[in-house]
Amino acid sequence: MIEETDIRIGNMVWYYDYNMIETPFRVEGVLEGHVYNSGLPRSKLPLEKVHPFLLEADHLLKFGFLPGEQEYGEDPEVYSYKYNRKDSIYLRETDGAFQPVAQSAAGWAPYGRPLQHLHQLQNLFYDLTRDDVFMG
Repeated sequence: MIEETDIRIGNMVWYYDYNMIETPFRVEGVLEGHVYNSGLPRSKLPLEKVHPFLLEADHLLKFGFLPGEQEYGEDPEVYSYKYNRKDSIYLRETDGAFQPVAQSAAGWAPYGRPLQHLHQLQNLFYDLTRDDVFMG
């Protein structure tokens, strides 16, 4: 189950449809324990039937993140995404999650909580840039 405070409009999540097929959808609204989307049965689902996507390295590659190249002295466990001409987001793959990290004089410094789900990456990026990207 996903918490109401963890998702926002634009997040990608999924539910089991009538044939028990995992069906993805984009959140169009959240209110009083329900998630809304015009393509859902009755246009809404209770939160307990909504599930987050697990964040995987394949998602990062699909969204344009690049793994570090060891030949150039980079850490292959750190993925980077350059979102404007001077700023990037860096994520280090650790124990089935992706820890946001920042470059420092001592190496990579972790910040925030590790990201385990796609909507967490979407929310982090939105918080940093106010842009909706990584839409599944």
